[in-house]
Amino acid sequence: MRGDLEWGSVPRLVREAARRWGEREAVVDGRTRVTYAELGARVERAAAAAIASGIAPGDRVAVWAPNTLDWITAALGSVTAGGVLVPLNTRFKGAEAAYVLRRTRARLLFVTGTFLGTSYVASLRRATQERPLPDLEQVVVLSDAAPEGHGYRRWKDFLAAGDPVTGAAVRVRSDAIDGSAPSDITFTSGTTGHPKGAVVTHAQTLRVYDVWADLAGLEEGDRYLIVNPFFHTFGYKAGIIACLMRGATMIPQPVFDVGTVLANIAAERVTVLPGPPTLHQSVLDHPERAQHDLGSLRLVVTGASVIPLQLVERLRSELKIATVLTAYGLTEASGTVTMCRRGDPAEVVAATSGRAIPDTEVRVLSEGPGRPGEVLVRGYHVMSGYWEDPAATAEAVDADGWLHTGDVGVMDADGNLRITDRIKDMFIVGGFNAYPAEIEQALARHPDVVEAAVVGVPDPRLGEVGRAYVVRRDGAVVTADDLIAWSRREMANYKVPREVEFLAELPRNASGKVLKTALRAR
Repeated sequence: MRGDLEWGSVPRLVREAARRWGEREAVVDGRTRVTYAELGARVERAAAAAIASGIAPGDRVAVWAPNTLDWITAALGSVTAGGVLVPLNTRFKGAEAAYVLRRTRARLLFVTGTFLGTSYVASLRRATQERPLPDLEQVVVLSDAAPEGHGYRRWKDFLAAGDPVTGAAVRVRSDAIDGSAPSDITFTSGTTGHPKGAVVTHAQTLRVYDVWADLAGLEEGDRYLIVNPFFHTFGYKAGIIACLMRGATMIPQPVFDVGTVLANIAAERVTVLPGPPTLHQSVLDHPERAQHDLGSLRLVVTGASVIPLQLVERLRSELKIATVLTAYGLTEASGTVTMCRRGDPAEVVAATSGRAIPDTEVRVLSEGPGRPGEVLVRGYHVMSGYWEDPAATAEAVDADGWLHTGDVGVMDADGNLRITDRIKDMFIVGGFNAYPAEIEQALARHPDVVEAAVVGVPDPRLGEVGRAYVVRRDGAVVTADDLIAWSRREMANYKVPREVEFLAELPRNASGKVLKTALRAR
């Protein structure tokens, strides 16, 4: 594969992108515009600073900041110096960030200044007051101010300290990085306990996202609005890494705001807009959509267990988007396992997550064809393991190399995979297996329902029954009884929720996934 053999490592990809795409626009961050040549120079300077600060090959370097040019520079600079990137979720509180920093023994942290009214530095200092982080030697604040105290530095001071390190020294360091070396440790969202860090190598990253870019049809000159957070594989690898591979322009957006998305698409002539279904639904339904020229959009990639067919059809018909694709992946498999292909009919795109990407095996452990079962994945991109957790690694990846995803899916005769649920979310109603995502997908078809989440609750007669938490459309007056009666007409009796509660919004974790644990606790 080209990504595996031609580039070899992320730093060499960055250098090759600077050489190949040169004067093409690489990043648009507000009023700041940098070319690929300028981005390469910025990354090299950040790498020199990391080397000057004492970062050695294999040291962990964390970034806790929103989508910005500085995130791109700090992350790629650290990796170029041989560091292993540890992206931190911007929704983390101080204690959650401290857990990951302590767990990875990170030596260097890049942190945003105040973001969305929160001082991340103050949050971290409070969380580590009684239990400091002995391995964290430096905290670089990505702003013009940093607190007084040992180890804290401003971004510009950090960069200036690296000026004595030559480009040749950076090149020697980066050329020594082997493709089999870890490139990043990305932590799972931790919906069922403490998050675990999946270790992925340079070669795995490059190979997967070369394939991703090919299957999606990402091209030189594309203008890619990256709303997916950089701390997530979807934002960092399907965003930054894929753009570097194809010479596309990155337009990072630090906060998801539909009005800003619309304005960015129109002003920057955005052609590529990956993201979750809720992003695209929000764009379609925004009252000011018609005031913005969205005609430049040509490619959408999305993924979730519940994607209404109507959404795919509306993207194609109302926005005239030529390519709408769905995909399935998880952190432990470098973020991508299956993808639809360009030319697939709308029914396949909406109802499935496509077929296995090349050189990947996908199995469903079920009682027969077309029956649901756990999804297993085997291939070159399965993580090397959870960071310093052999027991959890052995539980996730069996002796034959199969990653047990914990996701429930159904595979059709053409190999298209439909994810139906998480194993832990399934509940049993009078002996029948009920899969919440299937019920949620049905509820989402109701004209007055924006989204729904279903959990199993105890029932003296049936063992468990479904309780649905529903977000109504603005102005809708549908009642619980109405929705239950509608459900009885639309689905098998054991799937019908026995209770419905309406919420203004569903609770979500730091990665945006619905927190079923919080709903069960209600």
